[in-house]
Amino acid sequence: MPDNSKALKVALIGCGLIGQKRLKLLPPGSVVFACDTQPERAQKLAAQSPGCVAATDFAEVVRSPKVDVVMIATINAALAPIALAAVQNGKHVLVEKPGAVSVAELKKVEAAAKKTGALVRIGYNHRYHPAALKAQELFQSGALGPMMFVRGRYGQGGRVGYEKEWRANPKLSGGGELIDQGVHLIDLAGIFLGEFKTVEGHADTYFWKMPVDDNAFLSLRNAAGNTAWLHVSCSEWKNLFSLEIYGRDAKLHWEGLGGSYGIERLTYYKMLPQMGPPETTIYEFPRGDESWKIEMAEFFEDIRLNRTPVPGLKEAQAALTVVEKIYRQSGKRKAESGN
Repeated sequence: MPDNSKALKVALIGCGLIGQKRLKLLPPGSVVFACDTQPERAQKLAAQSPGCVAATDFAEVVRSPKVDVVMIATINAALAPIALAAVQNGKHVLVEKPGAVSVAELKKVEAAAKKTGALVRIGYNHRYHPAALKAQELFQSGALGPMMFVRGRYGQGGRVGYEKEWRANPKLSGGGELIDQGVHLIDLAGIFLGEFKTVEGHADTYFWKMPVDDNAFLSLRNAAGNTAWLHVSCSEWKNLFSLEIYGRDAKLHWEGLGGSYGIERLTYYKMLPQMGPPETTIYEFPRGDESWKIEMAEFFEDIRLNRTPVPGLKEAQAALTVVEKIYRQSGKRKAESGN
């Protein structure tokens, strides 16, 4: 994939783990601002890039004529306000998922981006894992036949003090595990089933003593009745990722994300005319994924071609629409709720 990022100047807002990932994948000298509410984090990141200036005021950064692109990786509640300021100033934006804590926030960003021509990509990097790319290739080839349903599970076990982190504060996170990891599953299921017209399920708190959900269970159906049956959890004591995609002619099973989630693997089960045991092909990806690299390269290609990013604001709104419906059904309130 060609590198179209060399001439563009980037501001990184949010200098934690994801900000560090972004920095390492950008050309030397392309990052002109490292911005974080914690000055020491901004200074640490800025010191790693020649000519980069540390900052704490995102409004000043997005106004700078030196900046072409803004990459945002902050707490959820800050994502949309920063993205809105950036697009209002004509900057292209790559904002970490979920992009906002509400659909209403995303619509404000969308309206502003239309006025200035700014492009907005949402950081659903799971789409670019090697198993995901292979699964999409097989799906688009017609190898699965007509779609039937998707079954997905995504879980991690938290850590000591998890209930005291910002993700456990609804005013900062917008919700719990559903808005954190759940949006990844919703987004991936939508690739294969499209828009979900029927949304049912609930989010609840079983283990962690916090005012947001630690588990969510979803049953989503598209207009044709195809179902995505999804479960996300932060009480999964052995980290787990599993996505099964069922067609009438074949099934795909993506499991593992590398690291603590286990080796990333995609298994293709092709149904035979006589049925019985399927023809099985296993693809393994022991060298890990380059999802962050591919995602960023796609974004710079979006800018070069002036094309609408996918996943972008439309896809982010689709995922958050599901999240909002589940929270309403569960009697939970995002952001302002402390119950």
